[in-house]
Amino acid sequence: MAGLKVKKGDRVVVLAGKDKGKEGDVSRVLPKEGKVIVDGINVVKRHQKPTSATMQGGIIDKDLPIPVSRIAIVSPEDGRPTRVGYRFEPDGTKVRICKRTGADLP
Repeated sequence: MAGLKVKKGDRVVVLAGKDKGKEGDVSRVLPKEGKVIVDGINVVKRHQKPTSATMQGGIIDKDLPIPVSRIAIVSPEDGRPTRVGYRFEPDGTKVRICKRTGADLP
């Protein structure tokens, strides 16, 4: 899977699954798996053993990856889910745009 239209820092909304309707920011993109990690979404409890790196064990919350097909980028103009398109500027630069409103995405 190549060429994801989602980038780190994008505001997204979950379309399906246990966190449907929740919004969050993309903290990491995994293009080979076609998944993203979103802050506060798909959080699970993990039992962690104390190691030299973590020092303290216990039950920790961990954000797991979610498939890109289950999220949509939030439009900066009206805050609703949208698809991503592209536009080429006269100088040749490629700009991501919101398909619903035509606004530029950051």
